[in-house]
Amino acid sequence: MPIHQPQQRTDVQSDRTGVQQAEAALVEHYPRLVRLAYVVLPPALGRHRRVLTAHAVVQRALPAAGSKVSGPRVPAQSRRTGPPAGAEGASADRVPAHPAYGWVRLRVLRAALAHERRPRWWPGRLPAPAALRPALPVVWGLRLFPRAGGVDELALDRALSAVDGPVRAAFALQLLEGLDETGVRELLAEAAVADPADAVRRAARLGRPDRAGAQAMLRSGEFDPCTVQTRPSDLLRRRHRVRAAAVAAALCVLAGGLAVAVEQGARGGGEERSPAGVFAPVLDPAELMRTAAERWADTSRVDFTAWPARGGRTEDDGLLGRALRAWAGPPASVRVSTTPGTATVPPAQPPRLLFAGEVDGAAVVLFHDGGVRVVRYAEPLSGSGGAAIDFARTDDADVTTGAAVVVSRTGDGARFLLAPWIAESTTRDLLAPDTPGRPLEVGPDGVTAEVPRPAAGGACETWPVLQLRSSERIVEKHAFLVTDLGDLAPAHLTYTPKPGRGAPARQPREATSTEALLAWARTACSLRTLAGSGVRSVNNWAFAEQKLPEGGASAGWLCTRADTWRGPGRVLVQFLAPAPSPTDPAVVVADRDDTALCSRFGQHVLAGTHWKASSGRWYVLAAGSRAVTRIEASGAVRGAAGGPTLAVRAPRDADVELTASLREGGTLTAVH
Repeated sequence: MPIHQPQQRTDVQSDRTGVQQAEAALVEHYPRLVRLAYVVLPPALGRHRRVLTAHAVVQRALPAAGSKVSGPRVPAQSRRTGPPAGAEGASADRVPAHPAYGWVRLRVLRAALAHERRPRWWPGRLPAPAALRPALPVVWGLRLFPRAGGVDELALDRALSAVDGPVRAAFALQLLEGLDETGVRELLAEAAVADPADAVRRAARLGRPDRAGAQAMLRSGEFDPCTVQTRPSDLLRRRHRVRAAAVAAALCVLAGGLAVAVEQGARGGGEERSPAGVFAPVLDPAELMRTAAERWADTSRVDFTAWPARGGRTEDDGLLGRALRAWAGPPASVRVSTTPGTATVPPAQPPRLLFAGEVDGAAVVLFHDGGVRVVRYAEPLSGSGGAAIDFARTDDADVTTGAAVVVSRTGDGARFLLAPWIAESTTRDLLAPDTPGRPLEVGPDGVTAEVPRPAAGGACETWPVLQLRSSERIVEKHAFLVTDLGDLAPAHLTYTPKPGRGAPARQPREATSTEALLAWARTACSLRTLAGSGVRSVNNWAFAEQKLPEGGASAGWLCTRADTWRGPGRVLVQFLAPAPSPTDPAVVVADRDDTALCSRFGQHVLAGTHWKASSGRWYVLAAGSRAVTRIEASGAVRGAAGGPTLAVRAPRDADVELTASLREGGTLTAVH
C-alpha cells in the first residue's frame, strides 16, 4: 500500500497574502477592535491601563514577522455575519463578512481574555509570561481616559465589572459585533472559554430591559479608547519617581520576591490594593476625574458632575492618596460616618475631585463618586486628633440639591462649599420671617464664611438657613433655601400654597415668598426631628384652611413632608391655630414614617385634632385635601359635614374616628 506523505505548504506568496489581508482588516476596523478589547479587558486595570492594553492587544494581533501563515483561518461565525453596520464611522458602514476580519477578531478576543486569566497575585506593572503579556504602548507623564459618560453609562460599566471576561465578551459580541447567540457561543469556544453557553446566558441578563439603550451606551465615548482625554500623571515629583523606579528595578534583580512591595514604595503607596479588592488605578491621585472650570455653564446636567476641582491642595498627591486609601480601607484610627442608606464600599472607578484645601485647621478633601455619593475626608493639620471620613448619598442631585456641601463643621457653625453656579448667597433666620437676608461672604475657592447651626436642643429661638440664587447663565432669578440638618448635603426647603378654588393642584415652589416664610416660621423647629436622617428636601404643603367655630378666625393645616436621598419619606401633619406671634410653633397632630402621603404619589390626606375655643368648649376639628367632598366622625361623638373641613363638639379626650369621601370615589381615613 503506498504511503502518502502529508502535504507541505510551500506557497510563500499565499502566506504573504494572508498576512496582508489580516493587516488590511486590522487597519480598516482598528477602532472597532480596540473598543471590543477595551470592553472585554478586566475593569480592575483602571481606565488608563485598560486603554493602553486594548491598543496593545489589537496591535499584536498580527503574526510575528517571519511566521508561516497560509492565510487567516475562517472562524465559524464569520461565515454568517460580519461586524454590524454603522459601528465606527463611514468605513464601518459597509463591512463585508471577510475571513480576515474574523481571524483578527478571534486573536484579539483570545488575548483580551487571556489577560484576565493571569494569576491573581501577579502585579499589574511587572512583566508577565509571554502568553499572557501584551506589550503596552509607552506613555510617559500622561494619563489617558475615555470621555466620561453619565449615570447610565456608569451603571453599565459597574455591571460589566461585576462579571467575568467571557460574559463581557459575549455581551460585546452581541451588541457591538451583531452576532447571534449561536455565533457568540462558537466564537467563545474557539477562544478557549470553558463554558460559552453559560457566558451567553449571563450576558443576556445585562442591559435589561433596554438592550437598545445598552447598545447605544456601549458605543458611546465612555467605552471608546480611541477618543481619550489626557492629564499629567505628576508634575512635581516625576524626577524623584524616576530615581525610585531605578532603585526598584535594582531591588527586583536582587530580590524578585519583593517586587510588589518595591513597586508600591516607588509610587508612594498610591497603587496598593485595599482589602476590598480595589486595584491600584482607583487609588492613584493621578487618575482622579476633574471637571473643567466652566463646564457647569455649558451642560444640561447641572449637578455634582459639573463641579470643578477647587482648593489650594488639589495637586497634593500625598493628601489625595491618603484620602483615597482611607476610603478604600479605613484603619481603626479613622472615624467613619454615613447617612442612612449610603454605601461605604470603595469606588468602582476613579472618583471626581471636588475640593482639596485647608479649612478650620484641617486638610479637607471632597470626592464625588459617579453620581451616587459625596465623600468627605478630613485630617487635622496639627495635634493628635485622628482623621475622619464621611459618606452621603447624592444620586439625582440637581441645581438646588447639588448647590452646597458642608466642608467643615464646628460646634457652633458650618462652612459650605458652594456650587459654581451660585451667583448670590445670603443667610436668614426662618424664625424672623420679616427680617431680610444678610450677605454671606464666599472665598475665591467657593468656601463660605461660617454659618451658625440650628440648635440641636434646648430652646428653639433661631433657625439659620442659606438663601442662594443661581446664575442667570443657567436659571434666571432662581432663589431657594437650604438648611443644615447635620448631613453633608443641606436639605432643600420648598412650599406648596393653599389650593385655589377651581384651580389645578398647586406644585411645590421655592420657599422665598412671604406666605412661604410665614408658614416656615411656625414649623421650622419641627425640623429638629429630621436631623441626621439623610434628608434631601422638605416641603410644607398648605393642604387646607378652616374657619373655626364660635366665630373664630381661620386656622391652617400643613403637611410637612421630608424626602430622603434613599427614597422613603416622613410626614408631619401640623395644625396652625391663630396665634399672637408669627413664630408660635404649630401643633403636630400626626407623624408617619415611610409613607407616600403628601407627595405626588399620595395626593390625598385627612387629619384631625382636638381644639379648645375661647369659651372653654372643646371641639374635634378635621380637614382634608382638595379632593375631599365629605367628612364623617364616629365613635364617642358623631357628626358629618360636606366639604373638606369638619368641626364637631366633643369632650377633650373623646376617641373619634374620621373618614372622608373623595371626589373621584373611594374613602380616606385620618392619618395619625
